[in-house]
Amino acid sequence: MKKRYLIASLLLTGFATSSYADIRVNGFASIYGGQTLGSDDALYNYSDELDWQNDSLFAVQVSADVMDGLSATAQLLARGSDDFNAEFEWAYLTYEVSENSQLSAGKMRIPFYRYSDFLDVGYAYRWVRPPQSVYNLSFSTYEGLSYLHNSTIGELDSSLQLMVGAVDTDITAITDSDAAELKDTIGINWSLSNGWLTGRVAYFVSEASIDVSGSSELSGLLNGLQAYGLNQQYNNLAIEEDDAYFAAIGIGIDYNDILFDAEYTQFEIDNSILAKQTQYYVSLGYRMDLVTLSATYEGNDDENSNDQFNQVPRSITGPGGVQIPVVAPGTNPPLYLQDATNLALASQAAKSNAYSFTVRYDFHPSAAFKVEFTHFEDDLSNNDADLVTFGVDLVF
Repeated sequence: MKKRYLIASLLLTGFATSSYADIRVNGFASIYGGQTLGSDDALYNYSDELDWQNDSLFAVQVSADVMDGLSATAQLLARGSDDFNAEFEWAYLTYEVSENSQLSAGKMRIPFYRYSDFLDVGYAYRWVRPPQSVYNLSFSTYEGLSYLHNSTIGELDSSLQLMVGAVDTDITAITDSDAAELKDTIGINWSLSNGWLTGRVAYFVSEASIDVSGSSELSGLLNGLQAYGLNQQYNNLAIEEDDAYFAAIGIGIDYNDILFDAEYTQFEIDNSILAKQTQYYVSLGYRMDLVTLSATYEGNDDENSNDQFNQVPRSITGPGGVQIPVVAPGTNPPLYLQDATNLALASQAAKSNAYSFTVRYDFHPSAAFKVEFTHFEDDLSNNDADLVTFGVDLVF
């Protein structure tokens, strides 16, 4: 694992050797096939038909030294899930403030997770994909500034990263593609390591807005609340300039060929329809020369708090003290907006578990073959799914 980290780190920080003195070109790729084992089952965008695009990707990264201490990095990434249409995943400048500190500006990875820097570099980790219960946010980059300071504290290596910036992209929230803005995003990412043991904490705050017009049901509900003058209830559901936070804690062990990783994350947008999200995983692996075996358990538990339900009254008082039922217009039997709101809040709940078993074989100094079996259990719908994925990760 240490060698894989080293190769991936060299790749992503642009220190790999090249025939050019000032411009370095590196890349990585993943070619994967996958299929669920049950008829009509679906998991992680795979179905019961063999798919070769979902987890496949190809990327080229170019880094250039502009002058002493100043460099430019750009990464062009083509995902199979996007029909291999290439887009700039990263584009940023870095200035080495001191021997141990650097300041970067541009489009970069948000350090939400322990493997955020290597999120798309499958060669850097032992799984086919990082545990999806935790690594489930549908965006991973931001535009802004990053300050990184490396030091030693006693016998520990310290890496402290501060970031500030914004996200403006389409994400999966209410529908599969909702326009989202995360403004004034500020975060800290701190890790300590003694070589074989690494601990990490991260915390981010932001002001979140998500356009829900793609959902006709939710848009209709919000319009109905406004029509009855229920502005507080409207604000408690709409996602408009609401405070949000993301918190993470993780640990990693690589000792005598025994590998262990665990991460726990929470994400919440206050005063919104979106449920508070809690995710976690633990993974144990064992390296035997070129072969690494690992078993992973992961889960998530997303739900809105009880005080968010029944917040919409079933009637309001009109002129002359007349009680006016709060219902969706034109519905027969009448649909109370209280019931519609409760259903909308309940629809955001999720509770699931997944078990994965992975075999990695490093058949080449820069390439690895992996095969992974995943059993997924949805505790709310009682639906299960089994998925097999296999393929090759490489760096070049």
